[in-house]
Amino acid sequence: MGLTLQQRQTQQMKLTPAQIQVIKMLEIPACDLLQRINEELQDNPALEEGISDVHGNEDDNEEGNDNESEYNNPLQTDDFNYDDYINDDDSADYDSGSVSSTIENTLSTSTTLFDYLKQQIYLTNMTKPERHIAKWVIGNIDDDGYLRRTTEQLVDDLAFQEGLSVPDAQMEAIVERIKQFDPAGVAAKDLQECLILQLKQRPQTPATQLATEILSHYFESYSKHQYAKMLESMDITEDELKDAINEILHLNQKPANAFIGNSIESRQMTIIPDFVVEDRDGDLVIMLNDGHVPPLHVSEDYQQMLQTYSGSDSKNKEDKEAVRFIRAKIDAADTFIQAIRQRNETLMRTMRAIVAAQRDFFLQGGDYSLKPLRMQDIADITGYDVSTISRVSNSKYVQTEYGIFPLKHFFNESTTNTDGEEVTTREVKKILAEIVDGEDKTEPKNDGQLVELLKERGYNIARRTIAKYRDLLGIPVARLRKKL
Repeated sequence: MGLTLQQRQTQQMKLTPAQIQVIKMLEIPACDLLQRINEELQDNPALEEGISDVHGNEDDNEEGNDNESEYNNPLQTDDFNYDDYINDDDSADYDSGSVSSTIENTLSTSTTLFDYLKQQIYLTNMTKPERHIAKWVIGNIDDDGYLRRTTEQLVDDLAFQEGLSVPDAQMEAIVERIKQFDPAGVAAKDLQECLILQLKQRPQTPATQLATEILSHYFESYSKHQYAKMLESMDITEDELKDAINEILHLNQKPANAFIGNSIESRQMTIIPDFVVEDRDGDLVIMLNDGHVPPLHVSEDYQQMLQTYSGSDSKNKEDKEAVRFIRAKIDAADTFIQAIRQRNETLMRTMRAIVAAQRDFFLQGGDYSLKPLRMQDIADITGYDVSTISRVSNSKYVQTEYGIFPLKHFFNESTTNTDGEEVTTREVKKILAEIVDGEDKTEPKNDGQLVELLKERGYNIARRTIAKYRDLLGIPVARLRKKL
């Protein structure tokens, strides 16, 4: 054992601030771009909103969408791998939903699940100490609405975290009170209890009572669709079983499913399409939806201040600090403006390539018009790295005459039919779903039979591939699709 010196030559790729800025911008969809710009306007006084007459930013802004940039494109280089730049902490989560054709969107209001349940605490006759415990309990309810902690665990956690000693019986009583709150089934320990709690809050009919008995004593048989066994064990008619199962099917398996990200929101959330594609007599016109984005320019006051301080003969520390501060802010503002411009150029070039590859879809509509297309194909056409295409496609939407689609909708793998033609896997999945929808539910087709049915239509698909497509479509196995 000993210490030795070794000389080693390695290569490292580091991103410049401009490259980092552009990559971050590519990940931002249209609905969040204005917010990001406003944040930068607040943080950097050298960045101003509006048109600068001195520097002619108006012309630059108008040409930014369609013309190739005159400066070096920080994305169009093979000197580094974009996948090396991944920072989960800096990534934003984007919600998606629907948008009107006029792009006038409804903002969603939100109330946290905790607040919604807490409001109901004050409608009970709980004492102040009990209310405090109840708030702590609902804080342990997960986003699905389940309380996965046992009474003993809750008691131990409360004692450890807040130093409160609560008897098991008192904790259990408070939990039982919370289980009566809205939404029905909240605070259940598992799916079985969740469904039973919902049935107890429904009008008690013969069907709901029988459904409660099924869930209480025959839950395993029900979950495995062993209906013949249930009919024999329970001594009921087939119609009675159908009515009871129908009651169960109308229950909510996730009582907090209206709460998205711990917030209850309307199902119609905000989407602003990043692109608009119009068919004008056979010519497809692509527009970048950036009308809500204000023009930006570097502050003239800051540029004048920089000239004043730089031209001064003073060499005191304060003046040097002022020069460094002003120059840093001006550079940051210029980098941000260039990043916005480069973002627009990259988005437009990528969208042009997608529209050219899927021209039939934008002219005719319908998934049958889609051609097999990979992100690597678009990367080869545009000259960008495939990771750049992935970032452009993520959380971006395009408005067409046939609806609004995510960009990822236009990428799909291919397979070959019996005629030797390439078809999209989406087409195969669609046909598979049609076969399952039209099958006799009393005798559903297994995967082997589905293989034969697809083969009759000209698609030679392996059985394991059928199983994979079925899982992706959310179609259960034949045994679980069987109905009485």
